[in-house]
Amino acid sequence: MRTITDEERRARLAVRHRLTARERADDVTAVADALVALHSSDPVTVHLSVLARMRHPSLAAVEAALYDDRSLVRHHAVRHTLWVATPEVVRVLHAAATLALVGPDRRRTTGYLAAAGVADPAAWLDDADARVLADLAEHGPSTARELGERVPALRQPILVGGPRWGATQSAHTRVLLGLGFAGEVLRTRPVGSWVSGAYRYALAGSWLDGGLGALDPREARAALVRRYLDRFGPVSVEDVRWWTGWTVTATRTALADVGAVEVALDGGPGWVLEGDDAAPEPGPWVAALPSLDPTTMGWKQRAWYLPDAAADAFDRNGNAGPTLWIDGRVVGAWAQAPDGRLLTHYFERVGAGRRAELDERLTVLGAAVGDTRWTVRFPGPTHPLILATAEAQRDA
Repeated sequence: MRTITDEERRARLAVRHRLTARERADDVTAVADALVALHSSDPVTVHLSVLARMRHPSLAAVEAALYDDRSLVRHHAVRHTLWVATPEVVRVLHAAATLALVGPDRRRTTGYLAAAGVADPAAWLDDADARVLADLAEHGPSTARELGERVPALRQPILVGGPRWGATQSAHTRVLLGLGFAGEVLRTRPVGSWVSGAYRYALAGSWLDGGLGALDPREARAALVRRYLDRFGPVSVEDVRWWTGWTVTATRTALADVGAVEVALDGGPGWVLEGDDAAPEPGPWVAALPSLDPTTMGWKQRAWYLPDAAADAFDRNGNAGPTLWIDGRVVGAWAQAPDGRLLTHYFERVGAGRRAELDERLTVLGAAVGDTRWTVRFPGPTHPLILATAEAQRDA
């Protein structure tokens, strides 16, 4: 059995995820495709993940890909979260993962409606779906607020999350979520700047030519795991399960369908595509990646790139904050201060030369984002520590 060392895994990561100076590219679509898809639970992640891999970082180029060319599309997919990917990949994600969310989500919504006193929740939801689709066909891309204003019946209040921890919201929020899972609507341009998570919604077919298609789910799972293995392999079964949100059976079936080959890793067995050769030697490299970056979040089993000392880069749910990388290992974290400065914290001793390299990457990133300020939605324990230390130093 072939053995792939941690060192080789770090080399593959550098080259395949376009993290070295040689591999950076200004083609936004190519950058996204190198990662399969970009995390979008925090809207800032999409832009910063691309900027970190561009030769000439440009927010305008990212915006054009998302909203003018539509060569990238935002959609709910694996692990019940938002992603951004090419239309081809979005269609694969939709059939491989999103469609499985439709039934459970509909049952959840009808339960909320029943608890709110709606006499026939299923009929109410069918009618609400039809009203939203008709309204979007007439008015084009619209926010949830605009839809609620034009269709007053959708403002039916429901308690979401249970009596103890729940919150009351208008039902049209759940209606839009369900229509998204079903592939009827897509999120389009946000309200405000690129850091905003308040999106306008449009009919899927009007925003993306041909809509989300109707791929066979099993074939789509095979296509998705093939892409994941190509960009992230070698991976363990647990990595695939975690990244996709699939069952053990679905995971093993997909691996078998693509003819995945077992290899030996330092931490146990792993899988690669047949014929997957070693990556070229990347040479020394550094990267400053944002919260939820696909590279940082790409594996469930992370010891080969995440030293024990760097564990506080992640929160208790496994979400990564902004990280600093040297040669395939997380060595630190970074944060944007209220005044725009990009501040650093190191988990281990790093030489002055390598720190200077990371400072240069942050300078490039800072120039690209300009005066924009953002809040990290999944910061990890280290992030507030960096900000608190900076504030204390400023007040001293």
